[in-house]
Amino acid sequence: MTAPIIHMENIKKHYGNVIALNGVTFDVMPGECHCLLGDNGAGKSTFIKTMSGVHKPNEGSITFEGRPMSFETPRDAMEAGIATVFQDLAMIPLMSVTRNFFMGREPTTGKGIFKRFDIDRANEITVQEMRKMGINLRGPDQAVGTLSGGERQTVAIARAVYFGAKVLILDEPTSALGVRQTSNVLATIMKVRAQGVGVVFISHNVRHAMAVGDRFTVLNRGQTLGTAKKGEITAPELQDLMAGGQQLAELEGSLGGTI
Repeated sequence: MTAPIIHMENIKKHYGNVIALNGVTFDVMPGECHCLLGDNGAGKSTFIKTMSGVHKPNEGSITFEGRPMSFETPRDAMEAGIATVFQDLAMIPLMSVTRNFFMGREPTTGKGIFKRFDIDRANEITVQEMRKMGINLRGPDQAVGTLSGGERQTVAIARAVYFGAKVLILDEPTSALGVRQTSNVLATIMKVRAQGVGVVFISHNVRHAMAVGDRFTVLNRGQTLGTAKKGEITAPELQDLMAGGQQLAELEGSLGGTI
């Protein structure tokens, strides 16, 4: 059986008396999309920040490619191969797609005082990598702000994969997108998986998760309510877990079935 790229065991994180994570276990296999689901305040953001090196856990262990790892900074996690695409995308709207694609990692040509940004090579790579993800740019020099929300998400995903991501964490990538743009992003995720990259899909949208997920883990108040494989759980069952089906049922009973 294939070993997980990353395995996080019994992760605990607290801030003073506030317990954000209380014994979460989670792993990601090569080419798998493991969905992490939960309502607001469930602990999803804290968990992915722990996985990506922003926070250090108070307890628990992280194993990456079979070796114990302790990420001191997000750069450590990035160099190991863990890339995160946050909702804000960290892009500069007025800069070109190419400039955003290579921000801080630009290819160069020439030596010494003649060393400069190799714009032709950068444009060529940008067009190729975006085409692999199913996006045909009008031109690599167009401002990234002229792209649709789904296309900007694809730029961020393509950038992470090009620079060696082994685990790609996507933080609510479809939360602010329309139907067509959401479809494009979900198709991009399938292309990324086909390259052997493990995807962590953070969402509160069960339909989007069910469309691309292989496994589904539900967080509630910093604890996992369980993990299910595709085919072992239905969308309504997953929704009930996320929303606290028992609490809703009790509330419905107290209100005389008006919900």
